[in-house]
Amino acid sequence: MQANINRNKLFVASCLSLLVTSLSFGIRAGILNRLGVDFHLNASQLASIAATAFWGFPLAIVIGGMVVDAIGMKKLLVAAFVFHLAGILLTIFAGGFWTLFLSTLLIGIANGTVEAACNPLVATLYPENKTTKLNHFHLWFPGGIVIGTLIVFFFDKMGISWQVQVAMMLIPTIIYGYLFSRLDFPVTERVASGVSTADMYKAVASPLFIFMFICMFGTAITELFTGQWVGVLLNNVTDNPILILTITTGVMVVGRGLAEPVVHKFSPAGVLLMSAIMAAIGIYLLSSVSGGMIYVAALVFGLGVCYFWPTMIGFVAENIPKSGALGLNLVGGAGMFAVSIYTLFMGGFYDRLLAKQLPEGAVLDTFRSAAAGTPEATQYAQAQLTAGPEVLRATAVIPIILVVAFTVLVIYMRNKKKVTIAGA
Repeated sequence: MQANINRNKLFVASCLSLLVTSLSFGIRAGILNRLGVDFHLNASQLASIAATAFWGFPLAIVIGGMVVDAIGMKKLLVAAFVFHLAGILLTIFAGGFWTLFLSTLLIGIANGTVEAACNPLVATLYPENKTTKLNHFHLWFPGGIVIGTLIVFFFDKMGISWQVQVAMMLIPTIIYGYLFSRLDFPVTERVASGVSTADMYKAVASPLFIFMFICMFGTAITELFTGQWVGVLLNNVTDNPILILTITTGVMVVGRGLAEPVVHKFSPAGVLLMSAIMAAIGIYLLSSVSGGMIYVAALVFGLGVCYFWPTMIGFVAENIPKSGALGLNLVGGAGMFAVSIYTLFMGGFYDRLLAKQLPEGAVLDTFRSAAAGTPEATQYAQAQLTAGPEVLRATAVIPIILVVAFTVLVIYMRNKKKVTIAGA
């Protein structure tokens, strides 16, 4: 590590940039229903807006992964600051569907650019402890969602507008932009170790990398789709659906903060298997229970998805190091792209489930915008009680598939370790 590199300040600035990313998720999840009412948007349109963040993210992270070795991590992070600033301001002054769509796209691009630079930055700063430090870095994702959902909850109680809630993201944005503009950066680990571009592309074409790439589809959907849509899906199952997200992400903050002993005891592959089992149980419980038990379900789900994202990235960094920044960012991009497609599909599926519960020929928007206490509003609320849990039950299939996949991974890594020891 170069003498002029202050890795602690770079790590703090990285955490702040990820905080802005997560605030955008937490606050948007909290105000999604409000945006639907204020701008007369149906669930499919809300899904399109939410999904835009998820496909803006992979666009940026994949492109960033391809150029970060050449242009350096600092230029990417300055670009992330510009995109975040523009997206936040456009959201505050949004006038309808298309301005919300564009602003969410800009924020998604900013979020992807942050990950494109910060994942390889953290791996480069802490080569001796990659998975643990990536968990510590990524605890700011659920941490920011906790902060964001609490902002929504308390600001709503005080009657403060959603525009002011979104404006709160400007504070950490300006701070991280200032810090990154002032600090010196190291070169990426692949560049420092002299791994060739040809070797990097060979690494991302290896069977193990392709396997992890595909598994990232499932881990990302399980964590991010459920978290982003829980307020909509369980709106009438509990009086405080946003608190479900707060509990879930609060567990994730604590879990990622305590990642070191967990990862060292069970290995990254073992952690992924345990996570898939807990996530499957958690989503099933969220779709099946009510009352106080729903908060227990949120706790189980939070434990399940806690280690997914950073451990997937950490596994690739540790076990396929020649894939470099491109490998880390392809995995992250795969996850967000999968969430964007799944969100679009499930938004339409949710609307169809609602329509099935309403009188034949009913116009869904009429029931959605009906005044409280009217027969239409009562019927719509009853339809939500059925449709939301049904979407969650369909989603629970994904972590069940992951249980099988990660069982195979654990066996493979154990056999590989035995071969390595025997060869030594």
